Amino acid sequence: MERNELCWCGSGKKYKKCHLMIEEKIAYHADKGEIVPTRDMLKTIPQIEGIQKSADLNTAVLDHVAAHIHAGMSTAEIDKLVYDYTTEHGGIPAPLNYQGFPKSVCTSINNEICHGIPDENIILEEGDIINVDVSTILDGYFSDASRMFMIGKVSERAEKLVRVTQECVELGLAQAKPWNHLGDIADAINSHAKANGYSVVEEIGGHGVGLEFHEEPWVSYVTPKGSEMLLVPGMIFTIEPMINEGSPEFFVDEDNDWTVYTEDDGLSAQVEYMVRITDDGAVVMTK
Repeated sequence: MERNELCWCGSGKKYKKCHLMIEEKIAYHADKGEIVPTRDMLKTIPQIEGIQKSADLNTAVLDHVAAHIHAGMSTAEIDKLVYDYTTEHGGIPAPLNYQGFPKSVCTSINNEICHGIPDENIILEEGDIINVDVSTILDGYFSDASRMFMIGKVSERAEKLVRVTQECVELGLAQAKPWNHLGDIADAINSHAKANGYSVVEEIGGHGVGLEFHEEPWVSYVTPKGSEMLLVPGMIFTIEPMINEGSPEFFVDEDNDWTVYTEDDGLSAQVEYMVRITDDGAVVMTK
């Protein structure tokens, strides 16, 4: 762009007073051989506004689930809660029919790592831990977050796993700031998980999100500090490590080709935040 043109991001500022300095800094890091985002991975101000509205609805859906989840209900009832609330507020559940996924939400219990399919025959029991993964489309913009719920009184091992998983995400979030790297987030998460005797699933990670359900970059949680893509203001992606109490190995259900289970039948937990990199840190858009 010409220096005196209005910046492409929609800020209303001239390019020289807005993204010129950012893009010069990106070029500096690229010249050092680092992985850097392309311009189309940086969201414009109008896009951020639309994505945030989707994220606000996504948070409201999770709050709605939190207010109603209980022992004795089926995961199909959770699916109905998500579908009804989302559609009544003008949204579309992003998982529904995504690559053939048959439901509006993922419900993953105990030894299920992710992508559990709601079913009227799966009943929540006292002591279960469950991840409810909600993704929303509103006015063409996408959002994505998940929470862990402990049903009634759970075992000490289950409570610790859920607690440490939440801590891992918060430690990762603290490293989500401009000019750090995705590897800084991963190192914080992986180090804390290992310090507590847990493992992090390697082959399934986070992702960019906003204009599509899944965008670049793919986000690993096991890579070294200082590695992977440079973090730049305007990037939006998920922090969603899957923490296993035993081995990180897994298998996919042969019958439905979706649900992912721990190989050793141990417990697994996941918490997902959707974050936007800002000029001085990160904003949690939905969690």
